[in-house]
Amino acid sequence: MSTSQAPIGGALAGVRIVDLTAVIFGPYCTQILADYGADVIKVEAPEGDTTRWTGPSLDHGRAAIFLAANRNKRSVVLDLKQPAAREALLALVDTADVFVHSVRPQKLEKLGLGPAALMARNPRLIYAGLHGFGSDGPYAGQPAYDDIIQGLSGVADLMERQTGTPRYFPTIAADKACGQVAAHAVLAALFQRERTGRGQCVEVPMFESMTSFMLLEHFYGRHLAREGEPDPAPGPARGADGDGDGDAAQAHSAGYPRLLTPWRRPQRTADGHVCILPYTTAHWQLFFEHTGHPELASDPRFQDIASRTRHIAELYEIAGEIVAHRDTAWWLELCKRLEIPAAPVNRLEDMEHDPHLKAVGLFPTVHGDDGSACRLVRNPVRLADSEVPMRMPPSLGEHTLEVLAEAGLDAEAIRRLVGSGAARTHAGGSGGPEQDR
Repeated sequence: MSTSQAPIGGALAGVRIVDLTAVIFGPYCTQILADYGADVIKVEAPEGDTTRWTGPSLDHGRAAIFLAANRNKRSVVLDLKQPAAREALLALVDTADVFVHSVRPQKLEKLGLGPAALMARNPRLIYAGLHGFGSDGPYAGQPAYDDIIQGLSGVADLMERQTGTPRYFPTIAADKACGQVAAHAVLAALFQRERTGRGQCVEVPMFESMTSFMLLEHFYGRHLAREGEPDPAPGPARGADGDGDGDAAQAHSAGYPRLLTPWRRPQRTADGHVCILPYTTAHWQLFFEHTGHPELASDPRFQDIASRTRHIAELYEIAGEIVAHRDTAWWLELCKRLEIPAAPVNRLEDMEHDPHLKAVGLFPTVHGDDGSACRLVRNPVRLADSEVPMRMPPSLGEHTLEVLAEAGLDAEAIRRLVGSGAARTHAGGSGGPEQDR
């Protein structure tokens, strides 16, 4: 496998990130930064990130979930329980622009790796803590995983309002959304450092980040509530079932009705399903007129977006009944002709064969110098003046020797680290104890 650092052409070329994160939240953040050209050094315990053992494996220690979130990185193994390994990590931090971790803060403080200690050594350091909860709240320091955050941030409640059963999204939405937040927070801190010359601490709490993400549309009527006003009864906002605006308390309810109606789903056709979304008034008028329902085009319930929002459940139910009478191909052709947004329902297995995704090369096969190969999903963003070739996710400890040498340790010091087990150069065992976030 290539051991080269980020090419000169990368937008973040020359930025070194010491990455002490595991699972998905942190690794997804640092993969985004690596995709932009940063030299991301993934520091792992001897047992490796737990995702190295999650799912079908390319080889020992590179399983599917690890492959998905760790491309373009280098792996160093340090047993931070040993003082010599901590000293080696400090040497790495001295060369870094960013230190990012997803370890509970109390643990890092005990290891002498808290923000004050590291920034005293390196005042230009961006110290990014990816936590479950903000440090000034009562949940501070508690462990958090995607399911926990989905439950706390309203995901399960939304699913119950729509389906009658509290459920999580069938995707690790909190980890991924918060990973994106963390990446742009680090980029903002780096940009500010370019202007001021100073590093800073960055805190990215999952709970607050996912709550902000979820409430962009679903805070809804709560934007208008007055201080001290009693909360309305839980449940979908009035108007979702066509009852009108409702009283003042209900008008101040949380929850965007269009997204909560159970009729918001792929519509059943005569031979399958299709996604159709007339959205503007012109879309809906065309939809009704060309499907033999001109009377609905002038129905006052559906005349403008405010009226449609109040009667959204009725509207979607009616649309579903209309769609059921024709096959999928008919609807796709009609909507294309009328310029109404529509698409087929892709299965997960269909993605690699989608003509658009094939044309843009979203699923390249990446080869390692050792002969290994796997298909990855490339960075979807393209920067015209920043091309970063995709590199294989690293084997456990693959880059320990070269990275420690780059940090200034001489050959004898590295030999002692490896000989004592404080540092390791390759994977061993079959997956170890689960890591804390």
